[in-house]
Parts: sequence; C-alpha cells; structure tokens
Amino acid sequence: MGTASEPGAPSLGTASLAESVELAVVDRSGFVESRHAGSAVVLSPAGEVVASFGAPERPVYPRSSLKPFQALTVLESGVELDPLQSAMAMASHTATPAHLAVVRSMLDLGGLTPDALGCPADWPADSATRTEVIRSGGRPERLFMTCSGKHAAMLLACAANGWNTADYLEPAHPLQQRILATVERLTGEPVVHTGVDGCGTPVHAMSLIALARGYNRVRLADEGPARRLVDGALANGWVVEGPGRPNSIVIDRLGVLAKFGADGVMVLVAPDGTTVTLKMLDGSLRPATLVALTLLARHSALDAAAVAEVVSELDLTVWGRGEPVGAVTVSPSL
Repeated sequence: MGTASEPGAPSLGTASLAESVELAVVDRSGFVESRHAGSAVVLSPAGEVVASFGAPERPVYPRSSLKPFQALTVLESGVELDPLQSAMAMASHTATPAHLAVVRSMLDLGGLTPDALGCPADWPADSATRTEVIRSGGRPERLFMTCSGKHAAMLLACAANGWNTADYLEPAHPLQQRILATVERLTGEPVVHTGVDGCGTPVHAMSLIALARGYNRVRLADEGPARRLVDGALANGWVVEGPGRPNSIVIDRLGVLAKFGADGVMVLVAPDGTTVTLKMLDGSLRPATLVALTLLARHSALDAAAVAEVVSELDLTVWGRGEPVGAVTVSPSL
C-alpha cells in the first residue's frame, strides 16, 4: 500500500484529461461556457460493468464517499447506534441544529466532549446556522465540521474496544487498520495509495469500479450492520447531507443511496443495486448528481419521469440579470 508523498514529489494520480470524456456542459445563452470531463462506470445489480466512460479503472480518492465503509467498520466493531446516529456516521452534514443534536448524542454515548474530535474546526455549512453563530460572537468549532459525525462514531469504536483515542487518525491505529481491511474486502481490490483527507482521516485511493463494487455490496446486504447502515441513511436522508442538498433530495425522493465525495466524486445506488460512480476531473460537484441520475435512468434502474422531476430541484439553472439563460446538462456525447 502506498502512502502520501512529500509535497512536490511525483505520485499516483487520477485519470488524465486525455483519458477522460466529456460528461456535462454548461450552456449560457446558447453558448457552451464550460465543459466537465471525467470518468464514470455503471454496475448491474449483479456487480458487472455494463457501461464505462473515460478511465474508471484509474484510481481516485473517494474522499467522503469512503464514509459508508468507515461507518460500517464502526458498527462491525461493536458500536450500537440508532438509525439517526448510523446515518450521521456516514454523513457530510451541514451543521444545522438538528445535525448537531445527533452528533452530540453520539458523543454522549461515550461520555465524550467535542474537544475529543480530531477533525479541524470549521464554520457550519448551513447558511442560517452560520449566520447565527457569527451574530452570537461564535467561532469555528470541531462540532460544526461536516465530518464530525464520522469522527464521533470513530471515537465510539475506540471506546468500545479499549483503543487509544489520542491517535485514532493514524493509519497504524487498530481502527484505521480495520477500515482498510473493510475497504479491501468490499471492493475486492488492494488499496493502491493512502493519503490524508481534509478532516484528517486516512483516505484510500481505489478505482471507480472498486468503489462501485463496494457500494453495491453494502446496498444489497440483507442483514447485519450493512443493512442497518443503509436503512438508517435511507430513512433519514436529511442527516446524510442537509435539507435541500443533492444527496438528501435523491435519497428522500428516489430511495437511492447517495454519497458525494469532495473534488467531484459521486456515488448513487438504485434500490435494485444498479450502481454509478463518477469523478469529475475538475473537481466540480455541480453536474455530478445530474450525470449519475441520468446513467441510472438510462439503464432502467430509475423511472425517467421521476428523475426529471428530481433534477428540476437541483441547482442546475444558469442565470443572467436574475433570469434563466441556460443550464447545466449532460454532455450530448455521453
């Protein structure tokens, strides 16, 4: 397994521009203003590749799309969480008051305080909460960070197993070693590179095909911790991201397990197990949900009319003078 390289040193990387394909375009007043290239793959419910675009065999950092594997490891390590808490363990939340209450309830289970969290301090992503914090003279806090639920869950796994909490983010820590084993077991591929995610946890590079295979297996589990994790997320879409956010909309409206990862990664798994993973080469997430939903509909995993209705709720309109002048659309060449 590789490790993070020193700054400036050569390292493995995701697909090049030459290996990628155009996935989406941005139209403004009849002129293509931007083009989003990347790679994508579609797996059948049986886990077979049925469509491939660009270079899905090339490694990517899943970023927060890794969270279901991390959360599953926590549950498999003997931690008992209710449905809200298990959804929070895999969430990239926006720090609404309701989100923060769930994270606090998790910390309370282990007799922990927010100071134990190893993630960096941040402002709430939810604009109303952020405004209230600023008005009240507050500052960035670890609790507000979008990954604080995952970190709370990791701390609970440490408490349940007598593991040190001071170094739980180190790759050699027993919890992180278990997460690595979970990733390789579910994806069926050895991890090719490990770096440091924005929240401080190890992030493991893998192909989009491997990432899709792992999600497919988690979604289709019929019992045990994986089933509880998926059920918790599907029943509480607002927890996984936030009200009005793409992942939450897709979960609540379509019953699709959805999880984005920073820098342009998106994973969607339809109820029948059909799975799409993609990576936008420029790191943009704006077109990612649209492209992934379109691919699921094209492979008859979702009703096209239902997808169109959900797409209308996403932030895909291009504006000029306060009026619609264009839109983000799937590339004609896809």
